[in-house]
Amino acid sequence: MKKPLFIIISLAVIVAIGAYALFLSPKVSGGIEKEYTLVSPIYHVDKIYKSMMGPSSVSNFKFPGVEDNEIVWITGFKAVMVGEDGKTPVSQEFMCHSNLDIDIKRHRKLVGWDKTRTSSRLFTLSQGQYEIEFPEGYGIPLFGKEKLKLATQVLNLNDEDNKHNVRHQITVKYIRDKDAKEPLKPLLQTGAVGVKLIDGKDGYFGHENPNEDIHGSSCLAGVSASGHQYNDKFGRTFTGHWVVEPGIEKNKTNVTKFIRLPYDTSIHYIAVHLHPFAESLKLVDITTGETLFKSKVRAPENRIGIEFVDFFESKEGIPVYKDHQYQLISVYNNTSDEPQDSMAVMYLYILDKEFNRDLLVSRNNDN
Repeated sequence: MKKPLFIIISLAVIVAIGAYALFLSPKVSGGIEKEYTLVSPIYHVDKIYKSMMGPSSVSNFKFPGVEDNEIVWITGFKAVMVGEDGKTPVSQEFMCHSNLDIDIKRHRKLVGWDKTRTSSRLFTLSQGQYEIEFPEGYGIPLFGKEKLKLATQVLNLNDEDNKHNVRHQITVKYIRDKDAKEPLKPLLQTGAVGVKLIDGKDGYFGHENPNEDIHGSSCLAGVSASGHQYNDKFGRTFTGHWVVEPGIEKNKTNVTKFIRLPYDTSIHYIAVHLHPFAESLKLVDITTGETLFKSKVRAPENRIGIEFVDFFESKEGIPVYKDHQYQLISVYNNTSDEPQDSMAVMYLYILDKEFNRDLLVSRNNDN
C-alpha cells in the first residue's frame, strides 16, 4: 500500500528538522564550564584526498543564551571524526582540520586593538591533536555579540577502495564571565608559521639585509602546494604550504614578524599543525639560543598520517620578549617515492597583559 503523500512529506520534514537540530543544538555540562557541540555536514569520501583537497564546509554560530555585551571565555576546543549519525566514532585518519575563527576587524574594534594585534584564527585542530584545553583559570575573552566561524575539511590518504560517510563533531568549552568563580586570565593567539621562498632574491621573510646566522637557512626556493602565500615589503613571495621532495628536509624560518609580540609576556599553550611525514617542529629564541619548545611527531604504523604530536600547556608559562628574535625549525622525512605537501605552524597562546575587563564592558554597554 502506498503511503499518503502528506505522511511522506511530514516524515521528510521531521528528518530535516532533526538533522538541523543535531547540527546546531548545544550540550551543556554541569558547573561553571559549559559545552557547545556541533556536527558538520556529512562528507562522502570515496577516493584519495590529500591535505587541503578534500570536501569542506563553513558555518557560523553564536553561543546560546548569552547577551550581546556579555563577555564569554573560551577555555577549550575539541574536534573528532564521527559517522553520519553524528555520534559513532570513526577513524581519525579522515581529519584534515577543524578551524575556529572570528571576525577580526569587528573584534579589534570591540576591544580597541590596533590592526597589528592577533589574527582571526582562534584554533586549528588536525591529525595528531584533537583537543585543546587551556590551563585552569585561562581563556580567550569574546563578546556574546561576536559570531564564530567554523571551517571543517576531511582527507583520505590511505583507503581508496571503500566509501565512507563521515562528519566532524566539534565541542567548544566556555565560561560566561558572570558565572566565573574568580577572574580568568586572558589569552590571545598568535601564530609562528614556517614558510618557503617561491619568488625573490633570498628567503628571509620581512628582513631587508638578512644574516643567515640570525635568520636561518630557508634560502632555497620552494614550490607552493596551494595558494597559501605571503608577501613582504621587499618584494618577496613565500608559501606556507609547500612541497617536500623524497628524503629529509630541514626548514628554518625567522618568525619574529609573524608572532608580532606587542610586549614582553608568556606562552601558556602551544598547539602544532603539521602534515604527514613531519618528524618535529621546534621554536627557538635566536637571541639566547634557547629551545623554547620542541614538538615530536608519532606516525601510525604502515599508514600515511599523524597519530600524535606533542603540545605545551602550563600555568607558569614560557617567558617571551618583544625585542628577541624567534625561529621555527621543521623537519620532514618524506619516505614515499613522490613529492608530498607540508605545513609547519605553532599556535601560541600568550597572556594578554593589556586586557581590561571593566573598560571593555563599559565601552560596549555604551554602544
